[in-house]
Amino acid sequence: MKKKPPPQQVRIIGGEYRRTPLAVLEAPGLRPTPDRVRETLFNWLAHLWGQDFTGRRVLDLFAGTGALGMEAASRGVAHATLVESHAAAVQGLRATVTRLKAAHVDVIQADALAYLGTAPGGWDLVLLDPPFGQEWLARLWPRLPRLLAPGSLVYVEDDQPVEPPADFAMLRAARAGAVHYHVLQYRPGDASSPT
Repeated sequence: MKKKPPPQQVRIIGGEYRRTPLAVLEAPGLRPTPDRVRETLFNWLAHLWGQDFTGRRVLDLFAGTGALGMEAASRGVAHATLVESHAAAVQGLRATVTRLKAAHVDVIQADALAYLGTAPGGWDLVLLDPPFGQEWLARLWPRLPRLLAPGSLVYVEDDQPVEPPADFAMLRAARAGAVHYHVLQYRPGDASSPT
């Protein structure tokens, strides 16, 4: 069966930048989060955060089109950092941030693992939507705790259900087609999180 080509653009679906188009490049592993999944995720976050995104710091570690990180920025987070390794995607992200005058958004060109080695801590939400089938999560989990305070959230997309590692608890999980998506909470030392 022939694979469906990726859309040429996606749109921010809520908040200040609603309906802003985001270009989708044809690049290996680039797979924008579908609208329906983003809508569900941000409904979950609104519920978990009491409808208040202000003051939140968000790290989008595989930014790609920026669909997740810019969605958070659009909904009023205090700061969003978008990390992407693909040069053309970074150029597109920077153009979007400039066009929207989104001063609370940083775009960093870096490999995700390299960035995690030097990243500051204190994130309220880390967005993980890595390319499928490359074992990214196994490499990322051990590096995340130093970036997170207890209670911080991690969003994960994968092509299979995710098992929470030690010190993380699953709060929400769903599936849309081939995409499994999850919200986990960092709970160091909590006996109710998996060990």
